[in-house]
Amino acid sequence: MLAEKAEYPITPMARILCASRSGFYSWLSNGCPEDDRSAEREAVGRVWLESDRRFGARFVKCSLPAEFSGLTPYRVRRLMRGLGIRGCTPNRRKRTAIPDPKAEPRPDLVRRDFTSPVPTCKLVGGITYLRTGEGRLHLATVIDLNTRMVVGWSLSGRMTADIAVAALESAKSRGYVAGNAIFHTDRGAQHASRLPAEWARDNDVRLPCSRTGSCRDNAVAESFFATLKNEMHCRRRFATGAEAGHAVVEFIEAYYSRRRPHSSIGYRVPAEAMADFFERPDPKPDAMPMAA
Repeated sequence: MLAEKAEYPITPMARILCASRSGFYSWLSNGCPEDDRSAEREAVGRVWLESDRRFGARFVKCSLPAEFSGLTPYRVRRLMRGLGIRGCTPNRRKRTAIPDPKAEPRPDLVRRDFTSPVPTCKLVGGITYLRTGEGRLHLATVIDLNTRMVVGWSLSGRMTADIAVAALESAKSRGYVAGNAIFHTDRGAQHASRLPAEWARDNDVRLPCSRTGSCRDNAVAESFFATLKNEMHCRRRFATGAEAGHAVVEFIEAYYSRRRPHSSIGYRVPAEAMADFFERPDPKPDAMPMAA
């Protein structure tokens, strides 16, 4: 910036370089001292940009190259503050699950124990929607509790039971649903209806569900939806459902499952944890499964 300030204004250069304008002038007024933190700042800024400007200090720290492993989260946070950058922040959650008063009662077999000794045996899921210029696009998910990988999902313009079954079939076809597995959801009418129950019976899957109005009973699924909206959907406007659908596919398959560290599994990447268990190459992403 110092070398180019005669040709270009400081403000746009600072914005492009993710640097602090006030920090530059402070450094200039101190006589341009040698910067022994420049390599750290560059590494932090690079990791943040590679995350599409999504990562906060914790994820930036665990994604830094090995030579910067000694940096503390506090130091990374200060470096990010000095660069004028920050991770995505959460928005307020809106209720989307409407219980079916006619549905048969189902027990809560999970009871907020979101751990599993092995993959494919204990799964959670839910349904949310994304706003587009053409209306709502609904997303159903299946998440493995051992690895936190999104192992199945489906998209549809309609919020029906078909989308829940399509997500389960997606996970099953990829080999991520074991016999006698648990698939825990909220009490929404789509998951509590006849179609998912028939699919579960035919595929030897148990369908417990959370209590009415208690989002914490399905916290892992709700947390994923919050991450999806904070780090992808709320940052863009989608003209069509197809545009939003492709963004969802990219977020789940290319970013969330294969690049984003997860705190509950020791800041590992979900797909790597799954591949380590099965001792097989990272599975290829699905084509976009759409419910009827």
